[in-house]
Amino acid sequence: METWDAIRARRDIRRYTGEAIDRDDLERILEAGRRAPSSRNWQPWDFVVVTGRERLHGLSKVWRGAGHVADSAATIALIAPLPADERHRNWVQYDLGQATMSMLLAATDLGLGSAHAAVSDQSLARELLGFPEERFCAYLLAFGHPGDRALVPVREPDRRPFGDVVHWDRW
Repeated sequence: METWDAIRARRDIRRYTGEAIDRDDLERILEAGRRAPSSRNWQPWDFVVVTGRERLHGLSKVWRGAGHVADSAATIALIAPLPADERHRNWVQYDLGQATMSMLLAATDLGLGSAHAAVSDQSLARELLGFPEERFCAYLLAFGHPGDRALVPVREPDRRPFGDVVHWDRW
């Protein structure tokens, strides 16, 4: 898929077929995240890949909106250092956002569905994933083969009109 097509086709997919994802495809998605831009090349991320059904079910409970994680073929947890101050908190969120979008677009390019989830229960996430105390689980990215609709470029996206969003030279 071309980049522009992947951008237009990418959307949250929360229903999956149950088919496994090839290890090479998972590694390509992870490599996209690893190569993402990062403020001052900090690269504050670590990625934990979960494919075991029992652990995926557990992860689906770290946030009320993470139910789709239980049915994913794989979920990647984005782990980051606890920010020392407001500046680092902003940097880590921006950097994780870039890594997230890189991975979501890579998945779309491979024809895989994806959806993100927040993490509110850090204790449960730490118990399931085993990350150190000085780190936190920022997001979960669930992946799988789309179960309800193919990934094709959307002609009329449900977005604010271009003219309402874009301002040239001044507001």
